[in-house]
Amino acid sequence: MLDDYKSKQPIVYKILKNAIINDKCSHAYLFETNGFTESFDFIMSFIKSLLCPNKYLNNNNCNNCHQCEVIKSGNFPEIKIINPDGLWIKKEQLQELQNEFNKKAIIGTKKVYIINHADKLNKSSANSILKFLEEPDNNIVAILITDNIYEVLETIRSRCQIIGLKSDIIKYEENSTSLENIKKTLCLEKSQDENIDIKITKVIDFVNFYEEKKLDTILYFNKIWNDYIKTKEELQEAFEIIILYYKDILNKKMSREIKLFKDNKENIEKITSKNTVEEICNKINIFMEFKQKIKYNANTNLLMDKLIITLEGGI
Repeated sequence: MLDDYKSKQPIVYKILKNAIINDKCSHAYLFETNGFTESFDFIMSFIKSLLCPNKYLNNNNCNNCHQCEVIKSGNFPEIKIINPDGLWIKKEQLQELQNEFNKKAIIGTKKVYIINHADKLNKSSANSILKFLEEPDNNIVAILITDNIYEVLETIRSRCQIIGLKSDIIKYEENSTSLENIKKTLCLEKSQDENIDIKITKVIDFVNFYEEKKLDTILYFNKIWNDYIKTKEELQEAFEIIILYYKDILNKKMSREIKLFKDNKENIEKITSKNTVEEICNKINIFMEFKQKIKYNANTNLLMDKLIITLEGGI
């Protein structure tokens, strides 16, 4: 149960524990796994405690209650799990879920539905569940799971309490630099590119320059980018770095720990002060969208011009 993750997920554990004990649980949670290898087991442990009539966080006082075993077996009637059907979660799956949840609970009072890979909700399927999220039933709790919250539609994100799990895959040294962290994250530690450190620095400089100069960045683009980022592969790599940078900017904005760019705190604080959470999320979404367009565009200079104009709301 939840107590099993006290040391593995200390911050999230405290948040969820207090919510359960004080009857302050949200009607909808969006869990970002962040590569935590036991993410689904952790979420199920939270659900066990959430559904426990005694609000137990461990099995010590259960008195032979077998509810947790039934949940573990996948046969608990008040828990429904939705997985993508092919590439997407389909509208019909969620309509079926809503019909099912209109029925009275067989055991207890609460019902929980889990949507795996919530980033696979397209606009059609998302719309079919928005009413569930906008007009929550006190006895229904939504659990959405994704590896990347920025790939989840903003209409869904804004209606959920976002819970970011602590990764157990990549360990960063306390005093490691941004360059070291980025190379470890993107598996570039053994890169044969002798200019890799310069390229990473230039990408970070590009974001700092753009946040200062905005649309005028187009005029200076060759000086701060083109001499170092030339191929489509390098451009995709650069976008990955930018997205990670903006994620740390978002971390700062939401008073969370800066994960990778600890030695860029001054610039991150400046950028944070100029952007709202919504604006930062929108920029992350735009960079992710344009990252997908790289392989289809022959003229990367034109793509970057369009990117900057889009960031400024021009397209």
